[in-house]
Amino acid sequence: MYLADGRPAPATSASPGGRRTGRSRRVRAAVPSTVLVLGTVSLITDISSEMVTAVLPLYLVAELGLSPLGFGLLDGVYNGVSALVRLVGGRLSDRGGGAGHKVVAAVGYGLSALCKPLLLLVHSLPLIGAVLAVDRTGKGLRTAPRDAMISLAAEPAARGRAFGVHRAMDTAGALCGPLVAFVLLRAAAEGYDAVFTVSFCVAVLGVVVLLLFVPGRALPAAEDTAGPASAGPTSAGPRTPAAPRTPVRALLGRPEIRRLTACAVLLGLTTVSDSFLYLTLQRRLDLPAGWFPLLPLGTAAAFLSLAVPMGAIADRLGRRRLFLAGHLVLLCAYGLLLAPLDGGATLVCAVLILHGAFYAATDGVLAAATADAVPEDARGSGLAVVQTGQTAARFVCSLAFGAAWTAWGDHTAVLAAAVGLALAAALSARLLRPAGPTAGPNSPSEHAS
Repeated sequence: MYLADGRPAPATSASPGGRRTGRSRRVRAAVPSTVLVLGTVSLITDISSEMVTAVLPLYLVAELGLSPLGFGLLDGVYNGVSALVRLVGGRLSDRGGGAGHKVVAAVGYGLSALCKPLLLLVHSLPLIGAVLAVDRTGKGLRTAPRDAMISLAAEPAARGRAFGVHRAMDTAGALCGPLVAFVLLRAAAEGYDAVFTVSFCVAVLGVVVLLLFVPGRALPAAEDTAGPASAGPTSAGPRTPAAPRTPVRALLGRPEIRRLTACAVLLGLTTVSDSFLYLTLQRRLDLPAGWFPLLPLGTAAAFLSLAVPMGAIADRLGRRRLFLAGHLVLLCAYGLLLAPLDGGATLVCAVLILHGAFYAATDGVLAAATADAVPEDARGSGLAVVQTGQTAARFVCSLAFGAAWTAWGDHTAVLAAAVGLALAAALSARLLRPAGPTAGPNSPSEHAS
């Protein structure tokens, strides 16, 4: 259904009534092979990384005896250090042209792979933090160039679908990773060591697939002059590259990038990390430790099921609207964690489904909205600017949530996050509201973002 070659789709004829032919609709429904190969790389890599992520909270808290504050610090490092290098990765990949995207992404994937066996050798907070920081450095380097390759390969009007397909494949790996970790913990005498060793082997396979099968230079899809990409200031005439000396300032000078970054920061400050959400569920329901690695499966299954439909909805109804709606879904998950319910398995399933729906409506959708507002020659840098703001905000949230949990308990910490998320969503709705009295739901600016 989604297989297509990596070349731009040829021009298609229209019917006398102005409607596109069936062939045109089929071409738009296809996803380039570059996206599929990158999805395969992400699938393999996520099996590796989610094996570690699934057991890491329990390993650190139960095995090494870290407090919630200490875990919050490490969790912040794990999710936030990449913010320090995303701009570097995006800028380096743009300077290298299409080939630079692949080179920088390969370096990032390679760094993360090398960190997996190091977890076997370190057992103190500083050393574990250092290894996780290097691992996240690799993630920070690869994310923007990878998303740039996806956005350049896909047609502008179908970017939401392309990112949805990639995120669905990525999440398939996230679904398999915890299962592998669960089996290894059950079967191996030294379960954690087995998880880290197998994770390294799988990560190396992902790097090999990237090097062998991803094209060295992405072929940009033809811009749709009648579609949403033409609404921005960069759609007409030659592309103007961002200023090389001050890329962040030049990109933030674009109103759409500035608003998207501000909203990503506001909402990221109140987005509790996956690990804390799973720990909250585990403690509230007193789940056995051996079942903890299975909690991410609920999130991954919902994400996998909804990523492609959410991407298509974003292309049709507006990416900004869906991005905000996804955070309201997360707010509902917080509400279930706070509610005085004794739902057992039902409560767990409901929270994890909402959590997965949140990711399906926000992750690839934000990348697609950002790609619409950035010229091709600064695509990696533009994606990195927005992603850096979001990741840095989530780093701060992890530290604050860990401190609040230590001081007041998990219930109060979740309540504070829920109140903050409601306020942040209200502010973001105002920031992303289309400018001008004539802007409606079908206006180009709304559809593109």
